[in-house]
Amino acid sequence: MIATPPSSLAPTFLDVDGSDIAVRHSAGSTPGIVWLGGYKSDMLGTKAETLSDWAARQGRAFLRHDYSGHGESGGAFADGTISKWLAQSLAVFRHFAKGAQILVGSSMGAWIALRMVQELRKAGDANVVGLVLLAPAPDFTSDLIEPVLTKPQKRDLAEKGFFAEPSDYSPEPYVYTRALIEDGRDNRVMTGPIDTHCPVHILQGLADADVPSSHALRLVSLLPADDVTLSLIPDGDHRLSRPQDLDMLVRAVGDMARRGQ
Repeated sequence: MIATPPSSLAPTFLDVDGSDIAVRHSAGSTPGIVWLGGYKSDMLGTKAETLSDWAARQGRAFLRHDYSGHGESGGAFADGTISKWLAQSLAVFRHFAKGAQILVGSSMGAWIALRMVQELRKAGDANVVGLVLLAPAPDFTSDLIEPVLTKPQKRDLAEKGFFAEPSDYSPEPYVYTRALIEDGRDNRVMTGPIDTHCPVHILQGLADADVPSSHALRLVSLLPADDVTLSLIPDGDHRLSRPQDLDMLVRAVGDMARRGQ
């Protein structure tokens, strides 16, 4: 069921398996741009807003949403898993996106984007014509979190079902649940060659303290080499939200859009 907002500035809500998912969609030319945010990020962040403004100036379709437990969407953050957020992203994509699309995924959103391509290809949907991935964090639960879990964190996971860590980006701590970590193992994409069937442009900061550049380099090694561009930003951090980073993002998406026409 869809509830139509009284104001064009307000989100539309799409019911996905009982969760009210907040969506903002602007119609326009194709290929459209689909924004997929990161872990505990919302669709009104600097990068998403920059792309929204750019798409509006271009007259290009733009689609974004908040995962359950994020931003304006319903549901509890601690109940989220990659499978759940993937299902919500696919539901939003299938309901709103028409024609050729470019997926732009930030951090965890890059993982969601890669899994979306896999699931869409299984269903015979070839509408994704390009990927732009920022500080990509596919498989972060198994590759970046599990190997460095401390004994207290392992104990909390076993006894409480979660552990919490201070966040550099929010006054609230990051919560990682046992369900998220276990489900992450079932959604891994970096276990072998990843055939996206479309070009990929990765933007990675070399000063990223959250997702090391080695992770992006490993991802590149698993993608079709003739269709991949890797842009390394020497002083870029994980957010990639400085003016120069945003300019690079817009250029990368614009170039991908021209390729997809």
